Amino acid sequence: MASLWVRARKLFMKSRSSGLSAKAAPEMGSGGADRGYRIPAGKGPHNVGCTDLMTGNAAEGSFLRLYYPSCDDTEIEETPWIPDKEYYQGLCDFLNMYRAVGERLFQYYVGSVTCPAKSNAAFKPGEKYPLLVFSHGLGAFRTIYSAICIEMASQGFLVAAVEHRDESASATYFCKKKGDSEPEEEAASGVEKEWIYYRKLRAGEEERCLRHQQVLQRAQECIKALDLILKINSGEDVMNVLNSGFDWNHLKDSVDTSRIAVMGHSFGGATVIESLSKEIRFRCGIALDAWMLPVGDDTYQSSVQQPLLFINSEKFQWASNVLKMKELSSNDTNKKMITIKGSVHQSFPDFTFVSGEIIGKFFKLKGEIDPNEAIDICNHASLAFLQKHLSLQRDFDKWDSLVDGIGPNVISGTNIDLSPTE
Repeated sequence: MASLWVRARKLFMKSRSSGLSAKAAPEMGSGGADRGYRIPAGKGPHNVGCTDLMTGNAAEGSFLRLYYPSCDDTEIEETPWIPDKEYYQGLCDFLNMYRAVGERLFQYYVGSVTCPAKSNAAFKPGEKYPLLVFSHGLGAFRTIYSAICIEMASQGFLVAAVEHRDESASATYFCKKKGDSEPEEEAASGVEKEWIYYRKLRAGEEERCLRHQQVLQRAQECIKALDLILKINSGEDVMNVLNSGFDWNHLKDSVDTSRIAVMGHSFGGATVIESLSKEIRFRCGIALDAWMLPVGDDTYQSSVQQPLLFINSEKFQWASNVLKMKELSSNDTNKKMITIKGSVHQSFPDFTFVSGEIIGKFFKLKGEIDPNEAIDICNHASLAFLQKHLSLQRDFDKWDSLVDGIGPNVISGTNIDLSPTE
């Protein structure tokens, strides 16, 4: 963590020496977009929209971003990638960076970046779409896996990207009843945001205990998101406290309730496993570079019955972590593991696309493989796996070989040496 602060400080000083003053930085928020760094658009047949949904006036409610097939409307603007400055602050806290410096860095490099989904675009009716619930990693939040979520939506999925409130997100919030005094912009919107920031380990605190409690909450939040979308699908009214203007009634009878899966990255990969163990309506799961520490012992003992695909990066995994995956998947042909050559842990979130070479080097956001190729392998293998285990009538089986670890820049199993050490 400390090294990240050192790298950020060096980068900030370099920016200052080239003419970016501390005062000017926030005014130059177009940095990432002006440099041509963009999150890739979906490659499927559907246009993609996205909208946010929050229920309840407390932390126990649900908060998610829904990506969905949308009607074609070129007049609607793309969605801001990171929607509030508090997320920059949370990222600074997570990375052990001073907020005053980190906020300016993030604002300058990614402040004007958008994700290629149209905000609150009209929902495309006429089909029943399979549902995918997505769980973010440690220090992340609902918006920064948009390359994956948008691709899935463009291929005909509804994707509910949950924002977890277990204090594992860099930042999140809920909306509560306004007090006597609130910021002017919040008064105008009719909501008061109560922010929840990432909680660091306390002195002497055992990490596995904390992370296990968090993953149990995360799994429940994924199940609550599933229940919420199915409630909307059945025609029940749901109160969205964000007042986005999106008409949720159009989702009625649009979910294929027999085809539901769960997907997540890192801590979200552990969340996938816990969710599968607790909710049989998730017919299969995809764990991206899963971090196995939070998974409870009872989950291994009771086993996960549903099909499960592990997609790992080459540079992140280690023997004991991979052995935990194998313990969960031994002797089950419906559980697969592949590794993407040249990839790193950050090859899955969007930062790999918007960082450029300098930021990529400083923060190890890019691997040796081209980021677009890495995400294509991830998405194509995921789609092939979902077609098989959700019984979809699509052409995703053309990527079946990837699920078996056959193809350029992918291997079956792991690159990690798992032989016993003396």
